[in-house]
Amino acid sequence: MRLWSLHPSVLDRAALVACWREALLAQKVLEGGTRGYRSHPQLLRFRDHPAPVEAVGAFLTGLHREATDRGYSFDRSRIHEQVGPGDVPSIEVTDGQLGYELGHLRGKVAHRAEEWLPRLPSDDGPVPAHPLFTVTSGPVEPWEVVPPTGTA
Repeated sequence: MRLWSLHPSVLDRAALVACWREALLAQKVLEGGTRGYRSHPQLLRFRDHPAPVEAVGAFLTGLHREATDRGYSFDRSRIHEQVGPGDVPSIEVTDGQLGYELGHLRGKVAHRAEEWLPRLPSDDGPVPAHPLFTVTSGPVEPWEVVPPTGTA
């Protein structure tokens, strides 16, 4: 499961579609609708939110807006709590996490959609976050599963 902290506009088509699908699964998990993935590390920040289901709804809404802007037809009715990212308390994400995710995305895009590479932010500039998140200074988030150096 990869619930990108990056702004949806940074995601290539495959990442945006996969994030949508996985966020729908996260919504089901947070609502208690499935027993799988309940302890997935990517869900910790949503579980810790004062309103977890609303937070994942806001996350999905941000993805839906980007998909709509690109002409994709994601089914908005699948978002159970239809709130915007500004309608719930934000979730903090570190700039280190965003940098890690950008590198991870860059590696994936290099293999599946090289034409998207120029659209990715540079490593030396700010990395935009999903509108649900507020960026703070810090390392990669403790919940992130970082493979040992030399693998991935």
